[in-house]
Amino acid sequence: MAIELPSELINLQREANLARQQATSSEYSPAGWKPWLDAVDAVHDAVTRYAKETGLPRHEVEQAVKAAAKASEAPPEGSDGAGAE
Repeated sequence: MAIELPSELINLQREANLARQQATSSEYSPAGWKPWLDAVDAVHDAVTRYAKETGLPRHEVEQAVKAAAKASEAPPEGSDGAGAE
């Protein structure tokens, strides 16, 4: 059974993914990683709330959110991601 996810959850996870990329693309600093850690906290809180509201297992909601965010970030099938014209 596929879980119907609100777009807000997927967007929060995408923001966390982007923040992680930015945090890990340069030398470590607490200030540089804070946006990622804050974004992860926001995702965690939102997933927990949604799981409680829907009665779904939290880990299943989290997995579905991560998969949906990853799928929405992936280049279209057959594309090398380079934006060929």
